[in-house]
Amino acid sequence: MGEHDVLDSLDEERRRRFSRAVLDDLRALDQMCTAGLIERGVRRIGAEQEMFLVDRSGRPAPVALDLLSKLGEGYTTEIGRFNLELNLPPSLLGPGALRSMEAALDTGLARVRTAAAPLGADVLLAGILPSIDLADLVVENLTPLPRYHELNHLITTLTGGPVRTLIQGRDNLQVSLDNVMLEACNTSFQVHLQVSAEEFARFYNAAQLVAGPVVAAAANSPILLQHRLWHETRIPSFEQSIDIRSVANRQRGTWQRVSFGEGWVNDSLLELLQEQVARHRVMMMGETGESSLEMLARGDVPPLRALCLHNGSVYRWNRPCYGITEGRPHLRIEHRPLPSGPTVLDEVANAALLLGLILGVERTWGDVRTRFNFSDARGNFVAGARYGLFASFHWEGEEAIDARTLLTQRLIPLAREGLREAGVTQEECDRYLGLMDARVRSGRNGAAWMLEAYQALGDIRSPTVRSQVLTRAIMARQWIGVPVHEWTLPTMSDEGRWQERYRRVSQVMSTDIYTLGPDDLVDVAAAVMHWKRIRHVPVEDAAGRLVGLVSYRALVRLVGEGRGGQRVPVREMMTPDPVTVSPGESCRNAIHLMHDRRLSCLPVVHDGRLVGILSERDFLQVALELFDGMLAQEDERGEPA
Repeated sequence: MGEHDVLDSLDEERRRRFSRAVLDDLRALDQMCTAGLIERGVRRIGAEQEMFLVDRSGRPAPVALDLLSKLGEGYTTEIGRFNLELNLPPSLLGPGALRSMEAALDTGLARVRTAAAPLGADVLLAGILPSIDLADLVVENLTPLPRYHELNHLITTLTGGPVRTLIQGRDNLQVSLDNVMLEACNTSFQVHLQVSAEEFARFYNAAQLVAGPVVAAAANSPILLQHRLWHETRIPSFEQSIDIRSVANRQRGTWQRVSFGEGWVNDSLLELLQEQVARHRVMMMGETGESSLEMLARGDVPPLRALCLHNGSVYRWNRPCYGITEGRPHLRIEHRPLPSGPTVLDEVANAALLLGLILGVERTWGDVRTRFNFSDARGNFVAGARYGLFASFHWEGEEAIDARTLLTQRLIPLAREGLREAGVTQEECDRYLGLMDARVRSGRNGAAWMLEAYQALGDIRSPTVRSQVLTRAIMARQWIGVPVHEWTLPTMSDEGRWQERYRRVSQVMSTDIYTLGPDDLVDVAAAVMHWKRIRHVPVEDAAGRLVGLVSYRALVRLVGEGRGGQRVPVREMMTPDPVTVSPGESCRNAIHLMHDRRLSCLPVVHDGRLVGILSERDFLQVALELFDGMLAQEDERGEPA
């Protein structure tokens, strides 16, 4: 669990004291590794289950703090009020370990669902919640704890402006936020593997090597803000959401805080931690307590609080971790690329593939540095995240091999060997790796299913509504125990109550907008309206802020005044500072506003910038879809239309 009691990291004197504590912790850890004090000969596994909280319509439900008081130990907050985390206790890797992980997840998630039900909420497991939209990414949905507000304050201060994200996929997403809430769009299933100090480098490099194929098999995050992007969009989304580098640092290629790394580990854990201190300034600080070197000198085990807090603010996709179990210090590799979902069974199959491959690679090849190029491992990671099971990999000197062939013919059998050597039962290997083999051969992981389902819902005009229906379809399938490669595609029954589908402006508004600048000619406005058969064109300034609205009625009035055909700029006939509405506003309020103000159009604005437009035609289209939907439901029930 993360440290929630943090201090102001912009206090330079306090930063220097904390940095000294980090250096002392590094020296103490070095001494413990050299003296053989780190636990060895024990192989434990653990997991952190992040999740979304959603309402009955599949929309984010910001009720995490209400739930925590009911849930007790093992649960903690995440950055968003609609996120929650369950921490599984560590267990020995051996017979029954994976079955126990599955049972613990089922039990822990059932507790959350039971506690959430009276609040009208439920749990959803997905790398990215398809129904989340810009209206949800506001500071009001930031969990009100010092750690998260300090993180938000630091990143927005250090970036010197909005947090910008650009991700190119099947669609292209470009978004700017004045907060770090894009991070709340991502939830993961983080798997931990305990290793000794002596074997750390070999196991860590193995985890790096297999990350690409594993994320390709497990991908479950293809849609962000109604845009189809990477199969595991969490990877670029998280890397960009907390990128605090200056323009100069980006041009020099300075390391990001979220990264895969730049090379193999040669000898020890200390290389990674020293590199992090050298390349990343202290960002999060807390109380460090007694000197770790003094504690070690008198025979006590130091908690290394400063080092752990700094390490927790550098987000390697495979992160080294230090901890204490029953008074013994230990080291772990935390694997962070795995997404939440689609089901608990799918998640444990992902964990089985990952753990089996790390163990199998280390057992078969030992030092992977002699057989594999690091640049290939990093390139494979990007390819697996971007294309999922449709990726091609560079593997052991081969020019290219497709993900499905590599997984089914080489890696899944290797993972089976690794798990069996660790004492995992044949039944568990068959259950989880057999599922993985069937998933890969079908070509349908969570990401592939979502993209196929989203396409199948193409008759739904609004991307927001389509994403919401997709979320409801996931909710309907997630808890019945069937793995994702056996899921059916959405049907009319997944669409839910019409009241939920058209409750907010973002679900109804048009997002394919034609705009003008204030100095454009009125003739251009007239031509656009004629070509596209629209009656309103928003006017934006150079910074993208809405400054006016041109209407067909204003054009008619201009002609009536005898000014038609003249070179009149748009600014002279637009309605300045038009009445607007936010994407999170209810449709009911928007309709009342249009009626009371006698408006036929409302620009939809978020954070000062145009994100959509709402017109009478949109509500007419909604009425038509509702009428068609009611007729279809009557036909399904066998009732007369």
